[in-house]
Amino acid sequence: MGVPPVFHVILFEPEIPPNAGNVIRLCANTGATLHLVKPLGFRLDDRSLRRGGLDYRDLATVAVHPDLDACLHALAAARVFAVETGGRARYSEVEYRAGDAFLFGPETRGLPPAVLARVGAERSVSIPMRAANRSMNLANAVSVVLFEAWRQQDFAGA
Repeated sequence: MGVPPVFHVILFEPEIPPNAGNVIRLCANTGATLHLVKPLGFRLDDRSLRRGGLDYRDLATVAVHPDLDACLHALAAARVFAVETGGRARYSEVEYRAGDAFLFGPETRGLPPAVLARVGAERSVSIPMRAANRSMNLANAVSVVLFEAWRQQDFAGA
């Protein structure tokens, strides 16, 4: 019997295979479950995905969902936080709990307004950045948020 995941990472319609591969590797190393929401901008057997983390696929728990509704239904017990450049709170100001989920949007366009509205502004967080910059790399943003949440849980399972 495995250790239950401490957190969930949701990639909504991810587009860039190396980012997803790096997030697979990150989830394998933190014990988080990765949820990929279709459509995906790649096949899970893409060579570039393999370079980033497909060799970690057997060490990570990865679920693929046909749409956001299916993903949120599977995570019905989780608090979902949208991570977006315009998030209401800084990611480091939130007290996370085991079982929380972090929702990240596509690399080129972020989360659509309807998805942000569904999660709710009170559950939107951002990562501070210097003015006039667009956004961080997706895999880096996932790392920043996931490690802060895991730190708050005293790195449970490490």
